[in-house]
Amino acid sequence: MLGAMSRLLTRRAWLAVAAVIAARAAWRPRALGAQGHLANLAPEEPIAATLKRLSGGRPIKDGAALITIEMPLIAEDGASVPITVAVKSPMTPSDHVKAIYILAEKNPRPLNVKISLTPAAGQAYVATNLRLADSGPVRAVAEMSDGSLAMATRDVRVTVAGCAA
Repeated sequence: MLGAMSRLLTRRAWLAVAAVIAARAAWRPRALGAQGHLANLAPEEPIAATLKRLSGGRPIKDGAALITIEMPLIAEDGASVPITVAVKSPMTPSDHVKAIYILAEKNPRPLNVKISLTPAAGQAYVATNLRLADSGPVRAVAEMSDGSLAMATRDVRVTVAGCAA
């Protein structure tokens, strides 16, 4: 049967059929991405809108007793500011930190970092460098396995901006 079909269709027709199938496969509608992805944020979204998007309407509790943010109080170069975030959690399958978000209020895109964690991580700890556009608060938001959110804030003074505002 395949031999009879190949005699009826030319090579060019087979390529056209393959192109249509590929176009249909690429075109199928896709669900919106999950909250918190950098690509889903508007180019210059304010911090309030970013927090609303991350929380999805859930309340954000004060996490000062739960979250530790270590970073310099004065950053001489905003292009590379070291930061560590640690969240107190047993990291068991029933009680663990699902994600840690780091947001810089004065950056054009406030969401700088999203780290997804599992209980296998052993501890909820992140160390990285941020680019900061200006002096202001840096926030760490921890999303727990039960869906609750906690946030801690640390102010930093930037002497030389690290990214365009």
